[in-house]
Amino acid sequence: MGQENFRQMRKAMVVSQLRTTEVSDPRVIAVMSHIAREDFVPAAQRSFAYADRGVQIGDGRALNPPLTTGRLLNVARITKSDKVLLIGAATGYTAALLAQLAGSVTAVEQNAKLAKTAVKNLADFDNVEIETGNHADGWPTAAPYSVIVIDGLVEQIPQALIDQLAPDGRIVASIMHDGVARLALGRTAGGHVGYQYFADGGGCPLPGFEMAKSFKF
Repeated sequence: MGQENFRQMRKAMVVSQLRTTEVSDPRVIAVMSHIAREDFVPAAQRSFAYADRGVQIGDGRALNPPLTTGRLLNVARITKSDKVLLIGAATGYTAALLAQLAGSVTAVEQNAKLAKTAVKNLADFDNVEIETGNHADGWPTAAPYSVIVIDGLVEQIPQALIDQLAPDGRIVASIMHDGVARLALGRTAGGHVGYQYFADGGGCPLPGFEMAKSFKF
């Protein structure tokens, strides 16, 4: 498939997925119009790069649908003054978007193979650091962060991540809430986070945030 076709698919994604679902931040629209998502997926999946669903990237992982990523970044309201922690670097797509929006990005990926791919894909970005480690642990070495972006569907958000937020920081994620996947914006106050669930939405499961299963007789 030629580059012109991918440009048309990217434009269609912006018009039909983002602009019709309250993704209104012009900077988010601009970076998602510019960054070539097809460069961050395996060759066999490139034709699905802009589909309104997750894209398989190997080892049971998938990139979040573009709409999910767009809506999370839209409410995060990231600026060049922000220091961002990305949980779930995957192949580097969302890190590339964040590199255009934020001042600096630390991206954590617990799959060493994917982390290596992300490093390769992000070689031209000088404000992104890819770190290999458990998703749920974040990256406390570089904390605090003004924004945390969890790029996948999680069952819970551990206190270890909340502790890495700066005062008045914010966190965005897709969270299982009452059995439904919901997009959420959290804000810190007094060491705790209050969440606003602003949309029902999917997201591809991100390992490392599973809740312990209770034993039933």
